[in-house]
Amino acid sequence: MCPANVVSAEKQQPLETINLNQGDPTMFVEYWKKAGEKSSVVIPGWQNLSYYPNDNVDNICWFLEKEFSDEVKKLHEVVGNAITKDRYIVIGTGSTQLYQASLFALASNDDNNHDSSSKPMDVVSAVPYYSSYPAVTDFLKSGLYKWSGDAYKFDDKNEPYIEVVCSPNNPDGHTMKQVVNGFRGKLIHDLAYYWPQYTPITKPADHDIMLFTVSKSTGHAGTRLGWAIVKDEKLARKMTKFIELSTIGVSKDSQYRAATIMRAVTESAQSISLHLAGNFFEFGKKTMVGRWDRLRKVASENGAFSLPEYQKQYCNYFGEIREAHPGFAWLKCNLENVGDCDSLLEGKLKILVRGGKNFGMDYRKFVRVSLIDQEDKFQMLIDRLSTVSSSTKIKA
Repeated sequence: MCPANVVSAEKQQPLETINLNQGDPTMFVEYWKKAGEKSSVVIPGWQNLSYYPNDNVDNICWFLEKEFSDEVKKLHEVVGNAITKDRYIVIGTGSTQLYQASLFALASNDDNNHDSSSKPMDVVSAVPYYSSYPAVTDFLKSGLYKWSGDAYKFDDKNEPYIEVVCSPNNPDGHTMKQVVNGFRGKLIHDLAYYWPQYTPITKPADHDIMLFTVSKSTGHAGTRLGWAIVKDEKLARKMTKFIELSTIGVSKDSQYRAATIMRAVTESAQSISLHLAGNFFEFGKKTMVGRWDRLRKVASENGAFSLPEYQKQYCNYFGEIREAHPGFAWLKCNLENVGDCDSLLEGKLKILVRGGKNFGMDYRKFVRVSLIDQEDKFQMLIDRLSTVSSSTKIKA
C-alpha cells in the first residue's frame, strides 16, 4: 500500500527499479556519440600481440605504452589538476588495482622494517569513506596491512600506518586533507573525481601517490584503466611488480583506446573542433550543474531531503568562481519516522542506492545516489523524489 502523502503517476502499475547504486558514468554517452572519428580507434588483428609495449621505451612500468603515458601528461597539463614532471606513471586495471598495488608498495617498504613477526600496517580513511576501501583492503588477507576504519578515531601510537585521502570525497563530494598527521604515516591520494566537470580545479595536486581513472575522467568505465602518478622510484617499481604478478601487465588495446579518447578530450579542451561535441569538460560541467539545480529544487520544495553545501572556490581551468557539483549526491532523509533512508528509496520508490552504513556511518539517514547515469534514469529519480513530502508517513 502506498503512503497517503505519496502521489505518483506511476502508482497504478509497479514501479520500474532504477539502479543508482553504482557510479556508472553513462551520462557521457551523449557527448561521445557526437565526437565523431576523433574518438574512434581501429586495432588490426595483427597488432598488440606481444606482452611488451610497441615503442620499446625503457619505463619502470614496463607494460606502459608511451602513447598513453604522453596523453596522460598532456591532459593533466591542460586541466592543471596534477603535476607529472619528474614523476613516474604506473598503469593498472582500474584504480582499484592501483590502490592494492599502492598498499603493497607502502606496507612492504624497507623503511617500515617489516619481518615475519611484524603486525600488519593499519589502513584508515576519514568517515564517510569510499565504501569499497574496507573490502578491497582486506580481500587478499595480506599480512602486510589491514583495514582499521575511521581516520578521525585512529590512534597511530607512533607506528607506521597508511591513510587514504579521497578528494573530492566519495561519497559526499567535499575537498579532503589528511586527518591523522602522524610522524610515520604514509598517504595515498585517490583523486578520481578531481576533474573540472565535478569540482573547481584550485591547483595542481602534488602528492606521493595519486590515483586517477579513465572511468570518471572521460566516462569510459568499461575500458578498465587507471593510472598512478608516483614520486618515489622504489614505490613505482613495487607497484609495477604487484601488477605484473597479479595480471602480467595491463591491456594494450585498452591503453590505445584510452590514449585516443584522452587525446580527443585534450583537443576539445584546447578548442580544437570535435564536430558537434564541443569542449568535453564544458559538457560535463553543464550537465552536472543542471542536475544539481534540479535536485536541490526538489529537496527545497518538499523538505523531505537535504543535500551538502559546497564552498565556492576559484577554478583555474574555467577561470571562474564556482562550487562543486559532485558525481554523487550524499542525500539525507529528514523524515522523522524513517530510521534508514534505504527503506524509503529502495522499498517505496524502487531506487537502488548505497546506504550510509557502507561508508562507515552509524547514522543511517544518509544514502549515496549516483548522478552520472543517463538522463532518463536521472529524470525518474527527480520524479520519484518529488512525490515525497516532509509529512510522508512510512509504515515500519
